[in-house]
Amino acid sequence: MELIQNTPDLSAYLAADEVIDHDHPVVRATAARLAEGVPDSYAYARAAYEFVRDTIPHSQDSGDLRVTWRASDVLARRTGICYAKAHALAALLRAEDIPAALCYQRLANDDGAGHAVHGLIAVRFHGAWHRQDPRGNKPGVDARFSLNGERLAWVPDPESNEVDYPVLYAEPHPVVLGALKAAPDRPYLWKTLPTAL
Repeated sequence: MELIQNTPDLSAYLAADEVIDHDHPVVRATAARLAEGVPDSYAYARAAYEFVRDTIPHSQDSGDLRVTWRASDVLARRTGICYAKAHALAALLRAEDIPAALCYQRLANDDGAGHAVHGLIAVRFHGAWHRQDPRGNKPGVDARFSLNGERLAWVPDPESNEVDYPVLYAEPHPVVLGALKAAPDRPYLWKTLPTAL
């Protein structure tokens, strides 16, 4: 699949905003800790990915009812769903001048009833984008950081109307961000998750 930037301006994938607030002290301090002792930007990107994947539980897995969406809040509260974790990882990467984009998949719900949009990131190295899934591993999910072939949590099944969306967004998709901001808790969010983009 060819990944398509929604803006040709690469600097947009380094920018800070309300969601990917890599200028926030919590993000800066976390990035500085992760950067200690790593030899290069590739090692830093892997360390940031593994930090988000492994130390910030997916709120569905942990049973946390809080909804986070701003990167600094995800890092401070140590919780979030896939979108929030993608926002946190994008902020940590951008904090160290590594271009990061938000991207999405449409996947069937676990119970087989309907679909939901799943959030990922893409990181740019060696002139190409590489998708990564920081949602967090669990039985049946083994996502890994990779620049040599994708190691995502899920591979969409076209026969189940699942989709890999090829667009790389510099900012969260408005439908995704709207659902996150409107949700007072995760049970409410689960009822209002986007089903398609």
